[in-house]
Amino acid sequence: MDVGELLNYQPDRGAKRPREEDGDTLRAKIKSSREARLHQSIPDPDAEDLDTDRDSILEKLLDREEDTEVEPVDEGSVKKMILTFEKRSYKNQELRIKFPDNPEKFMETELDLNDILQEMHVIATMPDLYHLLVELNAIHSLLGLLSHENTDISIAVVDLLQELTDIDTLHEGEEGAEILIDALLEGQVVALLVQNMERLNEQVKEEADGVYNTLAIIENMAEFRPGLCTEAAQQGLMQWLLKRIKVKMPFDSNKLYCSEILAILLQNNDGTRGLLGECDGIDVLLQQLSVFKRHNPSTPEEQEMMENLFDGLCSCLMLGANRERFLKGEGLQLMNLMLREKKMSRAGALKVLDHSMIGPEGLDNCHKFVDILGLRTIFPLFMKAPKKMKKAGISEKEHEEHVCSIIASMLRNLKAQQRARLLSKFTETDCEKVDRLMEMHFKYMEAVQLADKRIEGEKHDMVRRGEILDDGMEDEFYLRRLDAGLFALQLICYIMVEICSAGTPQIQQRVHQILNLKGGSTKVVRHIMREYAENIGNGKNEEFKESEQRRIMELVENF
Repeated sequence: MDVGELLNYQPDRGAKRPREEDGDTLRAKIKSSREARLHQSIPDPDAEDLDTDRDSILEKLLDREEDTEVEPVDEGSVKKMILTFEKRSYKNQELRIKFPDNPEKFMETELDLNDILQEMHVIATMPDLYHLLVELNAIHSLLGLLSHENTDISIAVVDLLQELTDIDTLHEGEEGAEILIDALLEGQVVALLVQNMERLNEQVKEEADGVYNTLAIIENMAEFRPGLCTEAAQQGLMQWLLKRIKVKMPFDSNKLYCSEILAILLQNNDGTRGLLGECDGIDVLLQQLSVFKRHNPSTPEEQEMMENLFDGLCSCLMLGANRERFLKGEGLQLMNLMLREKKMSRAGALKVLDHSMIGPEGLDNCHKFVDILGLRTIFPLFMKAPKKMKKAGISEKEHEEHVCSIIASMLRNLKAQQRARLLSKFTETDCEKVDRLMEMHFKYMEAVQLADKRIEGEKHDMVRRGEILDDGMEDEFYLRRLDAGLFALQLICYIMVEICSAGTPQIQQRVHQILNLKGGSTKVVRHIMREYAENIGNGKNEEFKESEQRRIMELVENF
């Protein structure tokens, strides 16, 4: 290894998630510039003098490496390191103010500042000592450096914060981690990180890495403390993510990471969902997804980004106000086209349609879907699950759940002419849709019976061991039954009782005929629907829950 390679060497500190390439680090860049300046400072040096300088630098670097290995990391050494950092930061700031137009005057202090920032990475191995960073005001100083005039310094700070907030490290020393995260949030860390990202040029490899590590910091903090997502989004992060996602540039790992962070922010959070809607984020997501209408993602990473965007859109549609934005942005038309094009985006489009139509907020979307001839698209998918669904990351059960949920939502929400058009589908071609419905009924009935048998065995064993079956355990068992196929079975039974009470004798006769022929029972269907009615609702709208329960019970009585 020659001197140049050694000067450029830096051990891998382990990024949050691997980037596509490993480039020169900031330290390598600054070390190289130091070498260049040493060369420039000597007028016409001969080769022998230059070799002497290089040998001297190499000797100092090796000595420093040896010193670092020997010196123990304890409270005293960390305090000393922080004090050195504060001194160098102050010195650099002082000289920058004094000689703003003469970089040569403050460049050496900048190099020294960078060196101590690299040395401080060792603190990340001792989360129990994080309180010293807060008590000695180092966090405040580090956050101040995020707006340093030299982006190399701000990137070095980002690199350090990324390692300090590594999720595994945070869980190793939770007490110290809590103190660190509190101090970062108090210092408006997300707003400062966003401001720094806005000035970085991602065409430069080091600055693109800086953006990536910034996103890793946000992911680390959000995973450790999910409650900060709303605050982070409001500090400019949501706007920056949407802006970065729609930038017209080749797909890269930063765009993928942005889609991941966006999906995390939107998960189970009406505050961030509302903010995205206000920022025209629904249109941004639809524009980005429209690329995959007729073309499959070219790489697994691009497919992952597409799935993240679909997940984010589904999350947004849990908020009623965003359903209207989705409708106005012609989201239904795009999803309908995706289903017809039979590309990988079809699975995501099906999920989005399901989320857009469910509940009373989906009424307008249900009517619009029928108007754009969506019934012609959804019923072929009802009759047969596509063979390539697994490639698109969705199982046959998930596919059938989404399709049945869409049809159930339309039966619940459609009125007058549109409802008549939907019901007529079940009488077409000698009631083949009813036959398919009953086929799925018996398929999922069998799956649920097997799950019930296993659960009853577990309950028996628990009682024998003297364990108490509390409400928590009963809820867990119910969720397992839903996952085993009860959710799909409930939707199928709901469709069954809806179409049988629609006043079309042909449908009702066919349903009862198949039930009797295959040993089914109307009592079982009624029982499933009563259980479904008991567990309906999202806990937010009690009035809707009660009226829906009454409506379902009326359907059951007429079945």
